[in-house]
Amino acid sequence: MKIPLTPPSLNELMQEASAETLPQLARLKLGPLAYGHYLHWDELRHRTPPEGLNHKIWWLALRLARSVSANTLPFHDKQGEVFSYTQPEPLLKNLHEIDRGAGLVPGGEDSAALRADQGRYLISSLIEESITSSQMEGASTTRRVAEAMLREGRKPGTLSERMIFNNFEAMRRIRDICRDTLEPGHVIELQRVLTEGTLERPEDCGQLRTSDDIEIVAPNNERLVLHRPPHHSELTRRLQALCDFANATDSDDTFIHPIVRAILLHFMVGYDHPFADGNGRTGRALFYWYMAKQGYWLTEYLSISRILRKAPAQYARAYLLTETDSGDTTYFLLHQTEVILKGLSALHQYLQQKQREQAQLSAKLRALQTSEKQLNHRQTALLAHALKRPDEYFTIESHQRSHQIAYATARADLLGLAALGLLSETLHGRRKKVFYPAPDIRQKLESV
Repeated sequence: MKIPLTPPSLNELMQEASAETLPQLARLKLGPLAYGHYLHWDELRHRTPPEGLNHKIWWLALRLARSVSANTLPFHDKQGEVFSYTQPEPLLKNLHEIDRGAGLVPGGEDSAALRADQGRYLISSLIEESITSSQMEGASTTRRVAEAMLREGRKPGTLSERMIFNNFEAMRRIRDICRDTLEPGHVIELQRVLTEGTLERPEDCGQLRTSDDIEIVAPNNERLVLHRPPHHSELTRRLQALCDFANATDSDDTFIHPIVRAILLHFMVGYDHPFADGNGRTGRALFYWYMAKQGYWLTEYLSISRILRKAPAQYARAYLLTETDSGDTTYFLLHQTEVILKGLSALHQYLQQKQREQAQLSAKLRALQTSEKQLNHRQTALLAHALKRPDEYFTIESHQRSHQIAYATARADLLGLAALGLLSETLHGRRKKVFYPAPDIRQKLESV
């Protein structure tokens, strides 16, 4: 991974431009895009410029077009320069697609399916985000073990399990505070929940960093320093500015799209690095918090970290493009909206697959049911899981947590399946009931 080349400054370009340059650019009417993309100088210098222009004059034209439509933000970099963003066509298109697909605009079979069984899907998505977010930070527990720990409510036994458990608790905490006004204490508390029991220096948990011995390095090269965050003495002021931004109300002339605001909260936590550890997870948590606060209910079911983990260098590069181009956060906004869209696409595909599986399984189960005993969607989902993982066991508590239902309801579900011969029941220890898939469960269903 390489740090993008810093563009020539606007002042430098204006000094080099001839008297005829600006009238020529005005006649060309070049917008903020090149080849349909919001290119950085590091990429633009390798492209063929429009006829009659060299690369520097072409870049000057783009920068002028971008600066005209730029929106300044109440944040500053380490040098005191203001951060800004523009809204080119690709970003507007992405925002519209997210508005349609993330629950702000109601409708669609997928949305109906989620609302019909939102407890199970929500817990599954919280587990997915908790695992992948922790894996981005170095957790190494297998997905199967981690998922079993969270569903059963088992206490974490290793450092990796603790990281995943903490992420799960933080994601649940977000739901509790999504209607609250954001205070610095909320952000610090989120970091505490995310890092408790995982840090080499326990005193770094739940407090702003007190030193500057912190460097952000490349994902694949620890010797390449990508970012040194602002001085720790600035963090209290910067965190308050972050909260003020999160709580600001839009007026007719200062509207910031909610998704843009949510992504910028994420960006600034990463840039400021207010904590010794847990900054990435805290930034992503604030993104989820703000999206939920603004009514994007489907975002709760997305795993952003799953997409980011597949391409960590692109995530880091989105920060670098902003830092090297005068604090233009448009690069990060474009990257993150594309990540959200990939997450939405994966969610819709997952829902469609689950609906097909559910329909096929329901058809088979009808022959096993009587008019007095109809299987519900929770039982059908459990059987689908049992067919995929016949060596796993279920408890009343794990079924209760998976679907966010009462203990008595979970107990009735499992006993009902045992009565049909689809689950085998045994005691674990003296009192705890454990249910396993019956040895012949597949044959019973396939013979129907």
